[in-house]
Amino acid sequence: MKKHIYKIITICGLSILFMSGKGWATTFIDGLEDVPLMEGVTQIQKDTISFGNEESRFVEAYFTSSRIGFKAIENFYVKTLPQLGWNYQGRDGNTLLFYRENEMLEIVRESAKPLEVRITVKNKL
Repeated sequence: MKKHIYKIITICGLSILFMSGKGWATTFIDGLEDVPLMEGVTQIQKDTISFGNEESRFVEAYFTSSRIGFKAIENFYVKTLPQLGWNYQGRDGNTLLFYRENEMLEIVRESAKPLEVRITVKNKL
């Protein structure tokens, strides 16, 4: 039993080290404890909306960057979110769509220069 626990702790520790060296975010979006904030972007705190209960939630957050384009945002989240249980559904114009269980997550480019992105998590209809 102890051997199994040490193996799990070692794997988790190594995973954290590898993820931190591969461009993984070190922080999560406020209001979305399960969606990382990409390095190089800043969350716009005053625009965050969050409400819900144990059965459903609605969270909307905005972030911005003057150095990163939407393609980099797309690459990061298409690679990262599936590792957190989100299934990528595709892109429709300026919108990336992900599903997980009974929720949907949208990442929308609101403006290009400076880049402003909206992330919304809500129940699937």
